[in-house]
Amino acid sequence: MVFCFATLLQLLLVLVSSSESRNVTFPAIIVFGDSIVDPGNNNNLKTIAKCNFPPYGRDFAGAKPTGRFCNGKIAPDFIAETYGIKELIPPYLDPSLKMGDLLTGVSFASGGAGYDPITSEFAPAISLSGQLDLFKEYISKIKSGAGEEKAANILSNGFFVVVVGSNDISNTYYGTPIRSSHYDVNSYTDLTTSYAYTFLQELYGLGARKIGVLGAPPIGCVPSQRTLYGSIERGCSDKENKFAVLFNSKLYSVIDRLNRHFSGSKFVYIDIYYSLLAIIQNPAHYGFEVATKGCCGTGDIEVSVLCNSLRAPYSCQDATKYVFWDSFHPTERTYQIIARQVLQKYQSKFF
Repeated sequence: MVFCFATLLQLLLVLVSSSESRNVTFPAIIVFGDSIVDPGNNNNLKTIAKCNFPPYGRDFAGAKPTGRFCNGKIAPDFIAETYGIKELIPPYLDPSLKMGDLLTGVSFASGGAGYDPITSEFAPAISLSGQLDLFKEYISKIKSGAGEEKAANILSNGFFVVVVGSNDISNTYYGTPIRSSHYDVNSYTDLTTSYAYTFLQELYGLGARKIGVLGAPPIGCVPSQRTLYGSIERGCSDKENKFAVLFNSKLYSVIDRLNRHFSGSKFVYIDIYYSLLAIIQNPAHYGFEVATKGCCGTGDIEVSVLCNSLRAPYSCQDATKYVFWDSFHPTERTYQIIARQVLQKYQSKFF
């Protein structure tokens, strides 16, 4: 009887939690960032940072490669689904979008983007300033198609998500000498977080009020960085993880400053560093078997076009056993776990 009562109590708590999520009102989810949250904006760009081809989308409905850097859905999709907004957050640059799609939210994210403007030039990607220009266009479309009141509600009550930073660390600072030859880690984290402040301030200026800003992940533990910097044992890259921790501490201070300067806003720093690190360090606890390699190809280095090359024409049999899909991006199941943790921990901070 004690076991049954405990099980019943646990079930009730889950149901209450789910009910609370459904009762919270977000008219739309608006996303800015990089490949972690790009659902396909890069599909028609002249860039190497794209994935609208197999094996990407292998576990998506209809096995369709949508442009998501994943085997299936990504975190914003699970967030939208949890709140009953819609099943998927589409890319803003999808030419087939209708007004109804726009009213419930879109993603402006572009694979390869960073806070540092130089970062977005490498892939190339749509820079954060470019994403803001698209957002301005989006607001105009909403106002003309659905009215000023509808647009105002989306801006003031919509859930804005910002996911940037990984490419600044892995590509711009450690991948090239462009910044590392002029900045040490401390000064470069100052630079990138100053760009973050400017971007978030501009986003506020355009009307956004509920803004969740994700910190950098343990980038040194993704498969590609293990291969590049983890020696023969392919351990986590300590230098990149320390960079991420320092960057996150400064980003947290930026969020605090924004909240103090702009009344009526809710800027929320969202930690994913330790959430993802916990999964990587103890994968079995979360039902995973492989945390050091991606599902695509050898799992050591393949990402984007390399996942569809002669060297890597295959992917693992069961992606649910893997923390990472390719050498840089998590699997659908990992995104689902992270999205659930984020909502459970931070949802109340937006209301």
